[in-house]
Amino acid sequence: MWVLSPIIRESKSLVVLFFYCFPSEFLVGLLPHEPILIYFGDFHPAWVVAAVSIVGTVMAEAINYSFCSFFYDLPTLRAVSRKRLVRKTIDLFHRAPFAAILFAGFTPAPFFPVRFLVVMAYYPRWKYLLGVFLSRAPRFWLLAMFGHYFHISGSVLTVLFVVMFVSVNVPALIRLLVGGRGATPSPPSSPAAEG
Repeated sequence: MWVLSPIIRESKSLVVLFFYCFPSEFLVGLLPHEPILIYFGDFHPAWVVAAVSIVGTVMAEAINYSFCSFFYDLPTLRAVSRKRLVRKTIDLFHRAPFAAILFAGFTPAPFFPVRFLVVMAYYPRWKYLLGVFLSRAPRFWLLAMFGHYFHISGSVLTVLFVVMFVSVNVPALIRLLVGGRGATPSPPSSPAAEG
């Protein structure tokens, strides 16, 4: 909606930024947050952009936690957590859960797996939200500072937004639509070919 609506796209209102946090942080985060933070950083102090974004983000993550918890209680989804790879991932997460949240929240690493892991690992909501706050607030501040110092044009940010949106969503859409149809397994390689 941000890219499609000139009124919203050209808005400098922090209300738009706050409400943008919800679709950009919901479950798999289909909308990129970074270009928006850079854009708003050009018009508002970085700490204000970070504060508005972190409030919206923590609220969105609280909703994510509740949403995932509700659906995780369904028997079909509960069965997923018994799969070997999922169990190993949960066990790995249990080794340093707070550090994993901090790492995924601060770096450009995909964050959405953490949203599901915290629920599957029964990680306390308050610790999860604290980790989100502590990792995302400085990241949001840095992105807003980048926008403040470099004054990136709206057209460049729109291109960045579209590139990020397409690079995340098109492969996922293709996997969803194709769903393995027509894919033929590759034959096992012979030991002679590997040598």
